[in-house]
Amino acid sequence: MGIIGWIVLGLIAGAIAKAIKPGKQGGGWIATLLLGVVGAILGGWIGSALFNVGISEFWSLSTWLLAIGGALIVLIIWGLLTRKKA
Repeated sequence: MGIIGWIVLGLIAGAIAKAIKPGKQGGGWIATLLLGVVGAILGGWIGSALFNVGISEFWSLSTWLLAIGGALIVLIIWGLLTRKKA
């Protein structure tokens, strides 16, 4: 998959992850893009390490599930790091 594919996949996966995770998350579309791309890379790494399935094709269901799962993980970690203490 090319760099444009990674960017599109990251943007869409990040947006889906923000829609799935309840609560208010900070950041605009650039933060969504970056978190989604990092999440897609993380999801691909976890998928290849644990299940021997990687992110190889744009239209593969496993690619999208791994990317969205990774984006959710990154979004949760990002929320914990940027959470304001009361």
